Amino acid sequence: DALAAWVDYARRHGALIIYDAAYEAFIKDTDSEVPHSIFEIPGAEEVAVECRSFSKTAGFTGLRCAFTTIPAAVTIPGPDGSRVRLQDMWKRRQSTKYNGCPYIVQRAAEAVYSPEGQEQVRATIAAYMANAARIRSGIEGMGLSCYGGIHAPYIWVKTPDGMGSWEFFDLLLSRTSLVCTPGAGFGPSGEGYVRFTAFGSEEDTTEALERLQGLSL
Repeated sequence: DALAAWVDYARRHGALIIYDAAYEAFIKDTDSEVPHSIFEIPGAEEVAVECRSFSKTAGFTGLRCAFTTIPAAVTIPGPDGSRVRLQDMWKRRQSTKYNGCPYIVQRAAEAVYSPEGQEQVRATIAAYMANAARIRSGIEGMGLSCYGGIHAPYIWVKTPDGMGSWEFFDLLLSRTSLVCTPGAGFGPSGEGYVRFTAFGSEEDTTEALERLQGLSL
């Protein structure tokens, strides 16, 4: 429903949506209410561009490999006010300013879609989401409000007693030697929250939770 509202807005106002679907693989298939792609929304093919990264799905963070989907129906205003196909502009950009990522990285991306690659990706994501579930449960057990950790490997925690996100970050670092991401770094709406990540080993997650739960708030 939320995406449909954005698509409707873009169609009415001639806006363009750049949709980041980097974490699509973390969405649980059991929840049909969460779309895997913005193109599941009727009309999105006229106003949306979707980007997908291999970084979160297959650990390609340093390899810089991704793909972008630009439907032929997406247009933007040209210099004279007429509508221009964005796909054509993107194709020209790709062919004149970018020669593609290294061949060895492309072969690695190809391997992600092999049966073995898909099995390994699913196992890795399952391990991260198990971490996320444990972190969320542990934080809720401390009486703190948290969000996420269900369809994404991040858990957003509301700081206690109106504490600022950087203030909570400093407290966590000084008392437990743990780090988190202050919500203020994401803009004004992130203030009053911090973000924890499930990207880690089971052992490190266990130790982090033990330290966190030993914190007196």
